[in-house]
Amino acid sequence: MNELPLQENLKKYAHIDSCPIRNVISRFSGKWSMLVLCVLAENEATRFNAIGKAIPDISPKVLTETLKNLEADGLIVRHLYAEVPPKVEYSLTELGRSLMPHLSALIGWALENFDTTAKR
Repeated sequence: MNELPLQENLKKYAHIDSCPIRNVISRFSGKWSMLVLCVLAENEATRFNAIGKAIPDISPKVLTETLKNLEADGLIVRHLYAEVPPKVEYSLTELGRSLMPHLSALIGWALENFDTTAKR
């Protein structure tokens, strides 16, 4: 068996700046990011408090940080309406929507294997 193709194939993970896993998955792999993305995918434009109610074990501070990170990564957009009091809604961007079928596949796998993986 020739080891060279394997070694060449593994090199793509060694380069920090160009590693596809590090630079893509890290964008939404935080503890709460996928849950927030799922809430927004199911509910279109959603207010901060509604997201918090959908994920009751996330603190407001962490939710704020998660939303800011997802917005900075271009996965969600924040809409501020000039009202009194101000109204803010969050929704998926086109990039965020394009991610959802892949997350749905991962969620499907998690559901199928929940009993096995939850025991760890």
